[in-house]
Amino acid sequence: MELFNLGCRVIIVYHEHGEDAASIVSSIKGGGGDSVSYKADVADFEAVKKAFDDIRNIYGRIEILVNCAGITRDHTLMKMTPEEWQSVIDVNLTGTFNCSKATIEMMRQHNYGRIVNVSSVVALAGNFGQTNYCASKSGIIGFTKALALETAKFDITVNAVAPGFTDTNMVRTIPEPVMADILRKVPKGRLCKPDEIAKAVAFLCSPNSGFITGHVLNVNGGYYM
Repeated sequence: MELFNLGCRVIIVYHEHGEDAASIVSSIKGGGGDSVSYKADVADFEAVKKAFDDIRNIYGRIEILVNCAGITRDHTLMKMTPEEWQSVIDVNLTGTFNCSKATIEMMRQHNYGRIVNVSSVVALAGNFGQTNYCASKSGIIGFTKALALETAKFDITVNAVAPGFTDTNMVRTIPEPVMADILRKVPKGRLCKPDEIAKAVAFLCSPNSGFITGHVLNVNGGYYM
């Protein structure tokens, strides 16, 4: 909704949460905006290319890309299977590559673009039992900085947002004693609200952030500085 508030046409690419995507589309349209959703697995290069080609053919161009797909398959490394490792890398990191690859030429042709990649506080601080997730989200930071260097001359900015522990379905599965320990380490003393992440992303997508690129914006309540 924050991008809708910026005046954007919002196109949602989803894989497993079609009802959520439809709900967002309905809310935006109900507010007088324009929105549509496409089903595609971001880990599948050809599926992403087809979806983005369809979007380009209908709407002409893509000016803003937010890479926010993410999954977890938590285990200590000793117990982690190769499939659990690869699936997280495929969605979180390769998905960021696939979507950026499908978009970057469009942005370059028009000499304008905003790419925001969603990383995580654990990319910076690490987290027990999440070597796969931490690796994928750390990779996103490196990807962000390198792509920012490649695209700055085309007025394409590439930044990352690194959320802290946020009140989402994923975080709500954390056992209560573990959550209590996490909250003790957050100076703000609470979880982040999803709309606080959305506002940070929207800022990096707005004209006000035109001279910011290659930056990682921490939104974690002081959990990691």
